[in-house]
Amino acid sequence: MKTLQLISRLLDYPDDALAAHLPELTYFIAESNDLTSSMRDKLLCFVAHYECRDLLDWQSEYDGLFERGRAVSLHIFEHIYGESRDRGQAMVELLKQYRSAGLELAERELPDYLPTYLEFCATQEDAAREWLEEISHILALLAARLRDKESVYAELLDALVDFAGVEVDREGLAAQVAKEERDDTPEALDKIWEEEVVSFSAAQGSACEQSVQRPSAAQFKDDKSITWVDAGNHTAG
Repeated sequence: MKTLQLISRLLDYPDDALAAHLPELTYFIAESNDLTSSMRDKLLCFVAHYECRDLLDWQSEYDGLFERGRAVSLHIFEHIYGESRDRGQAMVELLKQYRSAGLELAERELPDYLPTYLEFCATQEDAAREWLEEISHILALLAARLRDKESVYAELLDALVDFAGVEVDREGLAAQVAKEERDDTPEALDKIWEEEVVSFSAAQGSACEQSVQRPSAAQFKDDKSITWVDAGNHTAG
């Protein structure tokens, strides 16, 4: 499933290696027999957009897109559970699936990160589409939100929806997204920060009232982390 590995790499943070291999990826996409014409056009559009761009500009654009707000977060469970405690158990269950497939995560890497999920799907052969179908509604919503931001990354999410083989109401999603309040404006980001500070302060106060010491969020995260083997070195071809 080199197609999924390719899209996984394109969705990950852009670096020197990715930028240097874009011409090779263009050739792979053009010659691949695993892609529909629609998927091929979407992937070629994405690669062509960044092939002549400065890497620093690309990285800055990526940070501004995916690190500001939660609407287009590449962490799948953000869109399913939000801050619910169920998110932690879902992480544990997904890790079990990764381990059974022989995949190991890097320290501090979360299993619901979409590029990592795609790496896992790439190991599942015929079941890969079923795994993508499980999150197809999220992929379609992300595509709609990215398109609303006029981002070419929408092409990658649309390609994944095509790969999953599901029908989506793109016009309906576009209308839904148009009504959403943006969460990446300075005002929205300030509000999120203020809410997190209040929540953290309340949690500290509650913890002080208890005699039993509990592990910090960072400690809990470290306890759950394992090591990914050469995750960043997968290349298409």
